[in-house]
Amino acid sequence: MPELPEVETTLRGIEPAIVQQVISHFTVRQASLRWPVTVGISELVEGQRITLVYRRAKYLIIQLERGSMLIHLGMSGSLRLVQPGAELRKHDHIEMQMSNGSVLRYHDPRRFGCWLWSETDHHQLSHLGPEPLSEDFDAQRLYQLSRKRKIAVKPYIMDNNTVVGVGNIYASEALFRAGIRPDRAAGNISLQRYTVLTGHIKEVLAAAIVQGGTTLRDFVNGKGEPGYFQQTLAVYGRGGEPCTVCGGSLKEIKLGQRSSVFCPRCQR
Repeated sequence: MPELPEVETTLRGIEPAIVQQVISHFTVRQASLRWPVTVGISELVEGQRITLVYRRAKYLIIQLERGSMLIHLGMSGSLRLVQPGAELRKHDHIEMQMSNGSVLRYHDPRRFGCWLWSETDHHQLSHLGPEPLSEDFDAQRLYQLSRKRKIAVKPYIMDNNTVVGVGNIYASEALFRAGIRPDRAAGNISLQRYTVLTGHIKEVLAAAIVQGGTTLRDFVNGKGEPGYFQQTLAVYGRGGEPCTVCGGSLKEIKLGQRSSVFCPRCQR
C-alpha cells in the first residue's frame, strides 16, 4: 500500500503540471472503487481551475475554485502524468485533462482507492492526528497519549489518531533504529525512549521521501518512476535474515494482523 512518503512523492510529481490549470475533461471509466466515485463528478469539476494540491495523511486533496476532490491511492493505486492520447492500460479508471495539455491518470488494479468531491470539508479528515514531520508531533505527545495503555507500540504509532501516515514499513524501520521491540506495551515506554523514537520516525519518513518512497509491488510516482527506499530497509520483509547490525536472525511475528519483523538482540 502506498504510504505517506509515496503519497508525498506523488504530490511533488504532479503538482507543477496541474496547479493553476483548468480541468478541460474529466473521464470516469470505472466508478466502483472502495467508495463509489462521486456521482456527476465530471460536470462538477470540468471548467474549474485547480488552485492548490496538498497532502493530509495518505490523502491527496485537489482544491478547486469551488469544492475539492479527495483522493486515496488504496492498496495499489497510482497517479501518473501521461502524454495526450497515450494508450490506455486495463486499470486506468480515471483521467483528468488540463488546459495546458497535461493528462493525469489514476491506475488502480485492486480498486481500493477513492475519488470524492465535496463542496465543503471532507469528513474523512476531521479526526486525524498531527503530521509526523510537523512541529505538532513530538515525544511528549507520544508519551502522554500512551500512559496506562497496553496496546503494542507498533500499532500505537500506526494509529491515525496518534499520528498520521506512519505505516507498516516505516513503523518497523523507525522502531528498529530506536531499539524498541514492536510488541512492547506503549504505556511501558519512557519519555526518553519516545524522544529517540520520534526522531527516528521523522528521519525515516524524510529519507524515504528523498528517495521517492518504497516500491514493493505497484507503486510509481507521478512520472511513472519507482521509489528506491526499499534498498535501505533493515527489517521490513526480512524475517529470518541476518540483522544488519548484530548479525543475529531477525524474528517475524504478527501484530494486529500485520507482519512485524524485528531483531531480538537489538530491540528491547
